[in-house]
Amino acid sequence: MSWATLGEVSSLTPFESGDTGQRASDADRDHVAAVLGEALATGRLTSVEHADRLEAAYSAVTIGDLIPLTRDLPGLATTSAPVATTEQQAITAVFSKVIRGGRWVPGRHTALRSTFGALIVDLTDAVLPGREITLELDSFCGKLIVRVPQNARVIDEGSAVFSKRHVSGGDEGGDPNGPLIRVTGRALFGKVVVSRGVADWHWPWRTH
Repeated sequence: MSWATLGEVSSLTPFESGDTGQRASDADRDHVAAVLGEALATGRLTSVEHADRLEAAYSAVTIGDLIPLTRDLPGLATTSAPVATTEQQAITAVFSKVIRGGRWVPGRHTALRSTFGALIVDLTDAVLPGREITLELDSFCGKLIVRVPQNARVIDEGSAVFSKRHVSGGDEGGDPNGPLIRVTGRALFGKVVVSRGVADWHWPWRTH
């Protein structure tokens, strides 16, 4: 793919002059993710290849890290339907139990809501879309459990009323270069747990 096809993304312009050492922006990563998504939809990439390249795209630091990921792919077709962004996402459990784990892409702002239900989310194998994401955790008479990556740093900005709220995984033990996960939201007559490990609660679908 010629980088000229990405001309609408201003920070990609220096590619033409060979400035591959320039640091990549979120817009650069998102555009590459869109190209990869279209390649998956049209059969040019398998689901495994797509997941591997997508993870590499969102981990990219420089323009040079992004170039190889789409070198063997065409640019976005001008007639393509709009590609879903990774800005916002919502997962809800209402009078039910919902589990999300494995390889998936959360939004930069992901709202997790449990109402008279249980929502269990594992981010350890997720492809995080950027260096910082926000998790809005809202629990009303429900349970919300989130496992974050080992190298993540967690900032808790949420609240609780007549609830149990336990958020661990702050700067202690986190990688200074790891992702920053900002936790917001409110627990009302509910339970919210955010943790790096599984020692303090049962992780039902993993056997190792």
